[in-house]
Amino acid sequence: MTFRLEPATPADLSAVRALLEELKLPAADVGAGDQHFVVARDGGTVVGCVGVEMYGESALLRSLAVAPARQGEGLGKALTDRAISEARGRGARRAFLLTTTAEAYCRRLGFERIAREMVPPGVGTSAQFRSLCPATAVCMSKAI
Repeated sequence: MTFRLEPATPADLSAVRALLEELKLPAADVGAGDQHFVVARDGGTVVGCVGVEMYGESALLRSLAVAPARQGEGLGKALTDRAISEARGRGARRAFLLTTTAEAYCRRLGFERIAREMVPPGVGTSAQFRSLCPATAVCMSKAI
């Protein structure tokens, strides 16, 4: 299957929210603040997404999602690689994420589990850490 990765436009945000909601991932704050989303597109259809929020030299990767029918095709890795590349280009040295369902997958991408208390203050004040993700979500980090 084919797809192309590109920066999300404001018009893509409703498709991003719908995909996140379909996968039961937090979507309430999509489009707020200093978020940068990348989408995977097949034709005109958004089939995957990932968001990046920058906090100094730290990047929060959030909302990594791939449409169920497209899982297993490498979109998740491609989206993560693109998000990390963009974060690195914006000065990030470390990436953080929270997950309730994809710890094993994130480990395969080089992320390691860390205590939530280990995240830099900026990341810790993000909506993902403050309220959107449950306290039981696994916190992970990777040097980039």
